[in-house]
Amino acid sequence: MDASGASGITAMTETLEVRIDSIAAGGDGVGRHDGMVVFVPRSAPGDLARVRAVRHDRLMRGAIVEMLQGSEVRSQPPCEHYVVDRCGGCQIQHLRYDAQLTAKAGIIRDSLTRIGKVPVNSVYVEPSDQQWRYRRKLTLALRQSAGRWMAGLHRFDAPDEVFPLVDCLITDESVMRVWASVLAAQHLLPSAPALRGAVRALSTGFSFALEGARAWGTHREFFAGMPELVELWWQPDGKSRRLLQMRAGDAQAGASFVQVNPTVAAKVNAWVVALAKALRPGTAVDAYAGTGDLAVALAAQGIRVTAIEIDRDAAKIAGSRLPAGSRVVATSVENALPMALPADLVVLNPPRVGVHEQVTAILRAQSPKPKALLYVSCNPATLARDLGRLDGYEIRSLRGFDMFPQTAHVETVCELVPAA
Repeated sequence: MDASGASGITAMTETLEVRIDSIAAGGDGVGRHDGMVVFVPRSAPGDLARVRAVRHDRLMRGAIVEMLQGSEVRSQPPCEHYVVDRCGGCQIQHLRYDAQLTAKAGIIRDSLTRIGKVPVNSVYVEPSDQQWRYRRKLTLALRQSAGRWMAGLHRFDAPDEVFPLVDCLITDESVMRVWASVLAAQHLLPSAPALRGAVRALSTGFSFALEGARAWGTHREFFAGMPELVELWWQPDGKSRRLLQMRAGDAQAGASFVQVNPTVAAKVNAWVVALAKALRPGTAVDAYAGTGDLAVALAAQGIRVTAIEIDRDAAKIAGSRLPAGSRVVATSVENALPMALPADLVVLNPPRVGVHEQVTAILRAQSPKPKALLYVSCNPATLARDLGRLDGYEIRSLRGFDMFPQTAHVETVCELVPAA
């Protein structure tokens, strides 16, 4: 049986039996057939399945046709969207929670070993207190359907398709209620072929950020009709995001730096602060500092902190929170770091793309080196890449945190010290 790819090249499909051994970074199960790696979404370690797969160079990607023997670590997903609509928002809802933690430990270990060439034997992943309803932000695609806006998520096996979302079981119910209000006021949304929106819970209410369209003449009416919102943001086509409306006294730096899972985020911060205290640093650099939560916590330990944050709104808030003796630099980390060093401690908490290669080059060449680097990562692959660039440092401790249950994402805190 043949299958045609998007490129127009015909690829041969095969039906084969595969035993799943582990979970890959994206959440797919991984098995082998005749020495070739086979990636199978929605499979679990221990599954024996009949799979229809397509060869791609030195690997195969497939889909389960028949489950021959289900794994004991499987669990019945409670979300109908996950089962019926093939929702791509979660990747491992079909695994028991203990198996999810095991899978994430394996993702961290395999990424560091394979990409970073850093041998790692075992990784502990701190569980989340909430396995459901933990998300404080939900981003949805907006599409026109029968003359009305429909808000939904993409299918994991057809990412161009969007299905209408009724509920998201990993999202806080208050966020879902605000999304319902957005759809109720959809006649005030701008005209466009497609839009994208995000509702985020803040400490004083909610923000709504819209992406798309070239004009939005009804945004004032939209905001006025939604008392739950304290901020309204818009990113027009081809332009930067800007704040359109804000309730008096409710500045939140665009809500960009409010944690999606605040309970686990607090655990991460507490762990980083504990590692820092043990080092007894006099000075520290908090790179990618956001609104300064970690910088403030470090400063409270008597550490003089230089916080670096490129977002000027966030940097302004961080600066207002720091005590005398500590400071904020509102520019990129690669530009600010040379002037912020030397320091006893450097904390790196970059976005998913990891740190700029200039940052690792600066830290690699620094003399004397900091007592430690504390790298907080939301992407094991870019963490592994960056560790591979940090010659002269070695891992002293490594811990995962399950920031996003039911998904394949995992937070990692890696403590690096100068190599002996």
